[in-house]
Amino acid sequence: MTTLVRGRGWARTHPLAVDAALATAVLVCMVVGSFAEPNGEHGPTWGTRTPDAPSLVLMVLGALALVFRRRTPWCVLAATCAAAIVELLTGQPRAPVVMCAVIALFTVAARTDRSTTWRIGLVTMTGLTGVAMLSGGPLPWYAQENLGIFAWTGMAAAAGDAVRSRRAFVDAIRERAERAERTREEEARRRVAEERLRIARDLHDVVAHHIALVNVQAGVAAHVMDRRPDQAKEALAHVRDASRSALNELRATVGLLRQTGDPEAPTEPAPGLHRLDELVDTFRNAGLPVEVALGQVGLDLAAAVDLAAFRIIQEALTNVQKHAGQDAKAEVSVVRVGPNVEVTVIDDGPGPGKGDAPNTDGGGHGLLGMRERVSALGGSCSAGPRYGGGFRVHAILPVTTVKGGTA
Repeated sequence: MTTLVRGRGWARTHPLAVDAALATAVLVCMVVGSFAEPNGEHGPTWGTRTPDAPSLVLMVLGALALVFRRRTPWCVLAATCAAAIVELLTGQPRAPVVMCAVIALFTVAARTDRSTTWRIGLVTMTGLTGVAMLSGGPLPWYAQENLGIFAWTGMAAAAGDAVRSRRAFVDAIRERAERAERTREEEARRRVAEERLRIARDLHDVVAHHIALVNVQAGVAAHVMDRRPDQAKEALAHVRDASRSALNELRATVGLLRQTGDPEAPTEPAPGLHRLDELVDTFRNAGLPVEVALGQVGLDLAAAVDLAAFRIIQEALTNVQKHAGQDAKAEVSVVRVGPNVEVTVIDDGPGPGKGDAPNTDGGGHGLLGMRERVSALGGSCSAGPRYGGGFRVHAILPVTTVKGGTA
């Protein structure tokens, strides 16, 4: 098998040598065939006739033309047909020069379209056969040699068309396979990019939330360390709890990057609305009053929707903690409205120009992450200042995901 593959590879890289070998083989067959008498008394006989010099020259010229059959197939076909016609008109006895025309016709048929193949094949068949029948000689017009020219040229055209069709079919299959491979690779790259974006959003939400809490509690502890050590200890305890929670969530998020079979794969479920009270308590312990209105949301939320709602509330409260001021209060509302879940977080902190309010043009990663999460699920999200002061984040999430993505 290896030798065959190497031979095919060599033939593709040396087409002229292959055609030269073919031309030599055809020349040998023509010379040998010119010594045979197909119409003897007792069937074909050998050595009963000898080709004349002009026939030998025509055979050599026809075989020489076949060396260039792939470079100029139409010219080779014309040259070999001309040599065959001259031999049919002058050769007595005839030499099988028409064999060169048969090979040339096959080459043309294999390199052109079907309609052209049948047109040129019909012209070649009728032309060579007609000349053979009308050229006279000792044979009648219906002799086997004349009919054989018609049959061989017809088979050459059909065989060339079949080879061309097979090549086109193989090329189409190869192109389809390459296109499918490219599509598969593009789909894999797209999924990897989406997964990276999702993990980046989760990391941002976890780090921003817990680091903000740690910063606030550490500031409280530093402020009351000397005067009220008990309150400082309580603040440090909150710092410890927030840092531990951040480490646990980071471990769970980064654990998604583990390969199958890696040890200590995370088994903790993703956070959701069932942990809303725990989330709100962390902000209350940090000094941010938060009121929660949780309607009859139900337990039929998709995991991606549940996680997105939790992350939106977490990010919105983190922004309130960082930007709304010390005296701000926050309200969280989660209600079921028809086929959707509406999540609303508002605060009464200073509006734009009165404090460090969140950027409403989408330049911050937090608000951008919210919108990306909601858009991935087929929902909508809006964020902006409230009339009279404060800020409002409102997200509408479908109860079941529409696009099948993960938040």
